[in-house]
Amino acid sequence: MTAVDAIAQGTRWVYRPGLRRYVFAPIAVNLAVYVILLGMVISRFGGWVEHWMNLVPGWLDWLSWLIWPLFVLCLLAVVFFTFTLVTQLIAAPLYGFLAEKVEIVATGRAPLDDRSLTRAAVDALGRELVKLGYILPRAAVLFVISWIPGVNLLAPLLWGLFSAWMMAISYLDYPMDNNQISFADMRRRLARRPWHSLSYGGAVTLITWIPLANLFLIPGAVAGAVLMWDAHYRHAPKPAGSA
Repeated sequence: MTAVDAIAQGTRWVYRPGLRRYVFAPIAVNLAVYVILLGMVISRFGGWVEHWMNLVPGWLDWLSWLIWPLFVLCLLAVVFFTFTLVTQLIAAPLYGFLAEKVEIVATGRAPLDDRSLTRAAVDALGRELVKLGYILPRAAVLFVISWIPGVNLLAPLLWGLFSAWMMAISYLDYPMDNNQISFADMRRRLARRPWHSLSYGGAVTLITWIPLANLFLIPGAVAGAVLMWDAHYRHAPKPAGSA
């Protein structure tokens, strides 16, 4: 199963009777965050770009035609990461619950998770903080690279690859967490299937960039993550001595 097939099938499933009632709350959360952040970005984006352009040394003025769009792309990447991290942190328990219901429908069996709903919600927030601890330092390094003249020519490509990897980690973790796969083991499983992981993460990244439509497609990405988990990662062998 390809990433596109999984997301397309997952999107069809989550809006069928029996599952669609589990997508309304995540959509409401995403819509609220989307409106707040979009308003803030629209009001301040021009000032941010002007501020950073003023920091460009005079001897690089002849490259302004190239540096300006790179700055804009980097700022858009930062906005994208902020929106994604905030919505995932808030909606994580809802996404985990949705992933659980999809797995029952898709595979005919419940996840291995035997936690209560309250405990699962609390643990989901803790798992999101673990993800942040993994993602933010690496994003900070890329952010610094993005402002180094010359080196930042590679920044859009690096941000693209990192976005795909981050999305793979963020969404494929929902079914893996439900099945008691540790965060370290989850990353190892994703690394052993680089094409499936990056193609899925890349597809989700593209979805998140579609204004408004992404609110209704993200639940399908969660469902697609369950299908990808079952098809490619469930039976991935662990290295000797791993937890």
